[in-house]
Amino acid sequence: MGYVTDPRVDDYIGKLPEWQQAICHEVRDLVHAADPEVEETIKRTVQPYFVLKGNVCALLAAKTHVNVFLYDGAIVPDPDGIITAGHGNKTARTVSFREGEPINKPALLAMFRQIIANNRAGGWRKLKREGDA
Repeated sequence: MGYVTDPRVDDYIGKLPEWQQAICHEVRDLVHAADPEVEETIKRTVQPYFVLKGNVCALLAAKTHVNVFLYDGAIVPDPDGIITAGHGNKTARTVSFREGEPINKPALLAMFRQIIANNRAGGWRKLKREGDA
């Protein structure tokens, strides 16, 4: 683990069942691998967010799965079909992971990298406006 963690994110993950902790740690490692400048924070009182010039993703553990919200304005390609919900959402789409399901690491890493690149270019809202012009 070669990145700075937020103890509040550690606390959130630490309270989860082991299988959810494992998913959260994998996703956390991937988002930091996408760019070493990604920072962790807590928003909405308890929800872990990963940010770099805007939101990249957030974690939300539910009873039967872990949701990873991708803040991409639905403009990042999903050639591997990993998006599980929010296809028409204007802000974020979701990738859900259930116990025992493998994470498609290359696909998720590619999406994180594209979201970060879009954030560095002004964010998906700006990019969408430019695309409509």
